[in-house]
Amino acid sequence: MTHPLLDERSAGLLLHPTSLPGPLASGDLGPAAYRFVDFLKDSGCTFWQMLPIHPIGGGDSPYDSCSAFAGAPHLVSLELLADEGLLDASELRTFCSSRNKTSLEGPRHADLTEGLRLRSEWMRRAFSRLSDKGRELGPSYHDFVEREKSWLWDFALFLALKNKYQGAPWFTFEPALRRREPEALSQAHRELEDEVLYRVFEQYCFDRQWATLKQYASERGIRLMGDIPMFVAHDSVDVWANQHMFFLDEAGQRTVQAGVPPDYFSEDGQLWGNPLYRWDVMQRDGYGWWIDRLRRELRRFDVIRLDHFIAFSRYWEVSVSETTAKNGRYVAVPGYDFFQRAEAELGALPFVAEDLGIITPDVELLRDSLGLPGMKILQFAFSPGAEAYLPYRHPARSVVYTGTHDNDTTAGYVLNLTRRAGAADESAQAAAIELERLTAWTGTNEPVAAAEALVRILFASPANTAIIPVQDLLGLGSEDRMNIPGIAQGNWGYRLSEGDLTPAHGRRLHTLLSATGRTVT
Repeated sequence: MTHPLLDERSAGLLLHPTSLPGPLASGDLGPAAYRFVDFLKDSGCTFWQMLPIHPIGGGDSPYDSCSAFAGAPHLVSLELLADEGLLDASELRTFCSSRNKTSLEGPRHADLTEGLRLRSEWMRRAFSRLSDKGRELGPSYHDFVEREKSWLWDFALFLALKNKYQGAPWFTFEPALRRREPEALSQAHRELEDEVLYRVFEQYCFDRQWATLKQYASERGIRLMGDIPMFVAHDSVDVWANQHMFFLDEAGQRTVQAGVPPDYFSEDGQLWGNPLYRWDVMQRDGYGWWIDRLRRELRRFDVIRLDHFIAFSRYWEVSVSETTAKNGRYVAVPGYDFFQRAEAELGALPFVAEDLGIITPDVELLRDSLGLPGMKILQFAFSPGAEAYLPYRHPARSVVYTGTHDNDTTAGYVLNLTRRAGAADESAQAAAIELERLTAWTGTNEPVAAAEALVRILFASPANTAIIPVQDLLGLGSEDRMNIPGIAQGNWGYRLSEGDLTPAHGRRLHTLLSATGRTVT
């Protein structure tokens, strides 16, 4: 049965908090986040969709984190810490002014690594001023530590050890720590107590700010939609603390790895390299780790997108000796049993199945038996053979997008399609057919005008839920794309400037949502 939040016509915007404006190198949970909630409410939206909000990994990716539970310290607002008296407001303002020279607004392009460095510097300053290493913060601190103890202390020690070993992966730690022998862990806790408690303080700051923002959004009828990556990173606390749940050898190395098989887009497939879950072990444990993970995310979000949903039915397993994903095999997963257990533990499941790509009947059966909406991408709709993505084919039980974080902006997509259609190569004919079909729907192939038409078409879709990236509301081009899959560097940098979202944008969006039956008020 579809969750009530996904069972009525509604709309939302996709914007990661790092893309918000603000005084530092990347956006955070500070004042700009509250202004964005107000914009959503005034525009008649229901959802604010984000990417994963965990510590960033390689290339600043939010999908490659060292923890599936911890919050992202680069999202902590120093302004809000100053409001609480944990930082000196005048010192902070002077610092921001000296960095940005002419204004308190940060750079146009988000730099998440630099944003993390700056926030860590100031949070360490705040921590150093505490007389009892955070313990004096009162009941809210102690309640947080008690509530999150199942993952918090392992996470804090993991980062403290990473700091001690200059970032070396856990599987290169000394054997006793790699194997998590109790005496070695106790000794490390004692030796690294200050760093461990600092990491706990960091998570406490994130948790408080997130909870306050979520309450503010909820009081205004705005629901937060999150994103859970299917797999976790090898060099993560999740794998280090739960080695028995993954296919690893005695040295902590992967024996098999995750990927996807060859398809139309990649003759070698994609070799992701993540360790694979031992679902048989998890099943005997009642899926405790996964259910704890979902429970944690459901405290943060009202609705959750399940990335790579196919892997809840079956996953592509590749040996670690392989250099491509060609030679692998599908392995079945007890997905229905898992979701039945999750529903028994957590109640109705407000999940969206990311079911893009080549989806087999077993995946459709799992999705439909659970009553989960799938996803449709309008940018995919005009290619030959992709008619299922055309608006009139959208099921009511689905969430539709012009594009996701992995797509070009819609104006950029139209411009690049026009260029490909006019190119002198073998792909030009297919691009020309796609452009002709798109133009039949939009009435134009001028990029910004066509993008505006596709936004209108999307909101008129029969699908219950329709979401567009903020870039498409603003008619932005490829230079403001969030991510290009397969490219490790230069992604995740899109950022709003103060004033980009105007009252006129809000009024236009409200009119469109009202005309298509999607407004809250």
